[in-house]
Amino acid sequence: MILFILIMIPLCGGTLAWLAERLRLADPRWVAIAALILEAALLSTLPSAGDGLGGNGWIRQLVWPWIPRFGIGFHLGLDGVSWLLIALAVFLGFIAVGCSWTEIGEARGAFYCNLLLTLAGVIGVFLALDLFLFFVFWEVMLIPMYFLISIWGHERRVYAAMKFLIFTQVGGLLMLIAILALVFLHRQATGSLSFDYFQLLGDYLDPAAAFWIMLGFFIAFAVKLPALPFHTWLPDAHTQAPTGGSVLLAGILLKTGAYGLLRFAVPLFPEAAHAFSPVAMTLGAAGILYAAEVAFAQNDLKRLIAYTSVSHMGFVLVGIFAGSALALQGAVMTLLAHGVSAAALFMIAGALQQRLHTRDMDSMGGFWKSVPRIGAITLFFSVASLGMPGLGNFIGEFLALLGTFRVSIPVTVVATLGLILAPVYSLHVIQKVFHGPPSTTVPGSDFGLREMLLMLAMMTASVVIGTYPQPLLDISAPALQGLAASRLERGAQP
Repeated sequence: MILFILIMIPLCGGTLAWLAERLRLADPRWVAIAALILEAALLSTLPSAGDGLGGNGWIRQLVWPWIPRFGIGFHLGLDGVSWLLIALAVFLGFIAVGCSWTEIGEARGAFYCNLLLTLAGVIGVFLALDLFLFFVFWEVMLIPMYFLISIWGHERRVYAAMKFLIFTQVGGLLMLIAILALVFLHRQATGSLSFDYFQLLGDYLDPAAAFWIMLGFFIAFAVKLPALPFHTWLPDAHTQAPTGGSVLLAGILLKTGAYGLLRFAVPLFPEAAHAFSPVAMTLGAAGILYAAEVAFAQNDLKRLIAYTSVSHMGFVLVGIFAGSALALQGAVMTLLAHGVSAAALFMIAGALQQRLHTRDMDSMGGFWKSVPRIGAITLFFSVASLGMPGLGNFIGEFLALLGTFRVSIPVTVVATLGLILAPVYSLHVIQKVFHGPPSTTVPGSDFGLREMLLMLAMMTASVVIGTYPQPLLDISAPALQGLAASRLERGAQP
């Protein structure tokens, strides 16, 4: 029941935020904060509840009948990986509400309603263990994000929102076809119709059919990750989204693609995933280098940060398809660390845009003296993004590369070059925006108390992940070791 409540809190909170403004009962911002506090309090009780992290890594499951005629159930499950990603979603939910506090002036109730509905859909994705239910939540989280971009976005918001929706809907359609094909083959083999994850997990499929179905899942999740060459929607969506939307998009929604690969694409089709792993890892390594080079060529600050996200997600793709427990843990740590650092960088870009009314770095320069707090914090997260030891991104990318080295040395070498390119685009931002010739326009004010508190929370999270990652590794280990072991049992270990 508690898993169902985890989804209902942001769902009801969003509805109440919208009603609070319509009926002038309360400020929708405080309603959103209250919903997130309740969600965080509930989530914090789970790791020590029930059978803990034992029992094949599952902390809690909930199974309710839904449409038994078609083998569809309301099956939710929480393990260490999904717990960490939900915790990240709740944390960044606070950040998104906080950074939108003064940016959103019109229709606040509707804005916070869509923000919380997006969180509800994402949490549902991280919990669903019925493939039809997973597809429903996958679609649910897209619609409110479409409204966040198209209503509260910037000058080309409608184009960006439509592109985001078309890419993700086409990916979702491919996933639905793949799900139906998998269920049909399961019925042919067993005589029973089921969308349940655990019933489909042990099926041995014809290799050719398994490969094509796995490819359908892979493309759907690679679009959302995003991986090269399915990434083109991301820079437009990030550029045009409001700051809170960018925080959720970079910090959480991209992670649903990686989670889908971890939870469904690889475990359901271990042999096909193993056969496809050289292609997937090559795409990941190519994406790291390509996106880093393109990022350096950008003058739009938000587009630059968006391309760095594509580059970082390349490490995740490489780690997932390398398949070892070490590489998988590196992928999960990268998801957490990147969620924090990318959210912070998009918040900085949003703050500068709000003050300057431009994202063009050619119109910026010499800001360090006028806004030293923004400059220092940008330097911190730029250093975190390039993989400085002691900060979160380093741990994730180091583990992913270490785990991949045992599988493919050439891919590891190519991916490592991304660590050399990262300082180039990271420090390029610092040099161009905060040093050099002073710009004729300067930000009117530095970060205030609210913005500093949000930034300090994210800086603390990055330092904790980077210096004391063991608790996070312990939480994710049972689920990831089970995934790596299942690939070994099916003879698919690279």
